Amino acid sequence: MPIVYFVVPCYNEEEVLPETIKRLNLKLQELISSGKADIKSRMLFVDDGSKDKTWEIISAFSETNIYVGGVKLSRNRGHQNALLSGLMTAKEHCDCAISLDADLQDDINVIDEFIDKYTDGCEIVYGVRSSREKDTFFKRSTAQSYYKLMKSLGVDIVYNHADYRLMGKNALDALAEYSEVNLFLRGIVPLIGYRTDYVYYERNERFAGESKYPLKKMLKFAIDGITSFSVQPLKIISNLGIMICFLSIIGFIYALVSFFMGSAVSGWASTICSIWFLGGLQMLCIGIVGTYVGKIYSEVKHRPRYRIEKTIIRQNSKGD
Repeated sequence: MPIVYFVVPCYNEEEVLPETIKRLNLKLQELISSGKADIKSRMLFVDDGSKDKTWEIISAFSETNIYVGGVKLSRNRGHQNALLSGLMTAKEHCDCAISLDADLQDDINVIDEFIDKYTDGCEIVYGVRSSREKDTFFKRSTAQSYYKLMKSLGVDIVYNHADYRLMGKNALDALAEYSEVNLFLRGIVPLIGYRTDYVYYERNERFAGESKYPLKKMLKFAIDGITSFSVQPLKIISNLGIMICFLSIIGFIYALVSFFMGSAVSGWASTICSIWFLGGLQMLCIGIVGTYVGKIYSEVKHRPRYRIEKTIIRQNSKGD
């Protein structure tokens, strides 16, 4: 029986956390009693510098429930760093770790399928949404467009997969070797390799609280994903520059021919529009290049991605 750890990043989740712990505890007990998980299995909640009572709730439950563990980060480091810290802590104690969100949108009833595929030899099992009918039209269309864009840019990403996945010990050890500061786990995990499989599920509505990913954060996350795994935008800029140079040469030849034929007409509007267009295009290109330079700047400093302030993992009374 594998030792299974549930890794749950949390940021200001005091409204939903008690119910999340209750449901995950029942699921873990069910897995243990059915022989699918070892009694040493645990739930590991990562407090990503929450400003509410998230850590107090985790600490209180850990005192009365041996299966509840916690990791407290010294400050808010973002969802991806919080998730990574939990996975790296769990890998020292488990055979496999299942990452999921605290808002109960990920269907925990399919966890049995995750473990079944792991015991069959899969090192990574992705939780994939079977449909997006519950999403708004805007969210559904933008999400689907984003996945298609990532694929077209050459990024190996699992369609309709977020961070609901199982990773075995070997995969976790491999993940630890990726040291980039600009984390995008949805792009990193497929690079690891090993045997993989998929579990399809229907995503639920958030049980309580508010989404921690408003439009602004979603856009930033999307841009980080593209610029962390593809240099295609830089190639597009190069090709665009070549095309504009070619068009400029054609325009220059046309202007010379018009001048010598005596049909040249001064066009203030067209000149201004051309200047504005090229100026805006240059600013856009500089911005894209600047994004990549900024990422290089972050990477070369090699600052720690997170710092753990406290860790709570209780052992069985009989010892491990």
